[in-house]
Amino acid sequence: MTLRFTVEHPVGQHGCTPELYQQEGLATFVRAAEEAGFDAVAFTEHPAPSLKWLQAGGHESLDPLTALAFAAAVTSRIKLMTYLLVLPYRNPLITAKMIATVDLLSQGLLIVGAGGGYLRSEFFALGVDFEERGALFDEAIDVIRGLWAGESLSFEGRHFTARGQVSAPGPVQRPHPPIWIGGNGRNARRRAARAADGWMPLLVGEEVASTTRMPALATVAQLAEAIEELRGMLTEAGRDPASVRIQVQGRQGDLLVHRESSWEQHLDFLGELEGAGATDVVIRTPGAGLAAAVDALQEYGREGIAAHRK
Repeated sequence: MTLRFTVEHPVGQHGCTPELYQQEGLATFVRAAEEAGFDAVAFTEHPAPSLKWLQAGGHESLDPLTALAFAAAVTSRIKLMTYLLVLPYRNPLITAKMIATVDLLSQGLLIVGAGGGYLRSEFFALGVDFEERGALFDEAIDVIRGLWAGESLSFEGRHFTARGQVSAPGPVQRPHPPIWIGGNGRNARRRAARAADGWMPLLVGEEVASTTRMPALATVAQLAEAIEELRGMLTEAGRDPASVRIQVQGRQGDLLVHRESSWEQHLDFLGELEGAGATDVVIRTPGAGLAAAVDALQEYGREGIAAHRK
């Protein structure tokens, strides 16, 4: 597979300037990403973080599906990705309606990157049991996958009952938009092997991994081992391992960090990711201003995306 490039909007970074997530700046950013050759633009989710978390280095966020609906109106080709949509935070029928709406308005460009969440205080604020997040995550995947499979959905959930519910109009992509699973652990890989279209690990060490409540994947070699395990799970499930995308984010994809090394070293890193089995990589631009972010997108389009694909 040819390596594909996703840019995460810098609202997901500490200290992002407001012009980047207001109307004109957001439109300029996503258009610049499309013109630079990026395959997807992504938005993260934190609907109710605590002030303590923000002051300790956390970040602001937009509602990802609302932001992606806006992006769909000002672009034409670039894929639209939630990175990550925390499925346990809301009733899965509401989530499915939001997903279908964005997919319809974008003419089938949505990718649902989904996660189980890790901020305990945010779960409390939203009235969701933190200890139930795994079960609620699995339940949401089953509902989203099953909702458009027939004329209606009947489902006995942990906190809801669906008796012949419908979601119309449905998404453009059938049976549903692609669902990619975030997380470094074996459970995330099992979920991806069972029912998903992609796996989204983070290439991080112990400190970051403990903050996000997941195992570390500190090296490309460790990533390769995890990908090989996923391929075995897919084979056991009777699925083609090549049918599941593997999107990686790591420190080397942060363009502020990348400037500490050469483009040659970065291209070597991209080659290592491909060699390990990755199909997609996440790039993060500076959030210090719109002009700097657009310049970074354009430069990466030339020196990163185009150079890698030669």
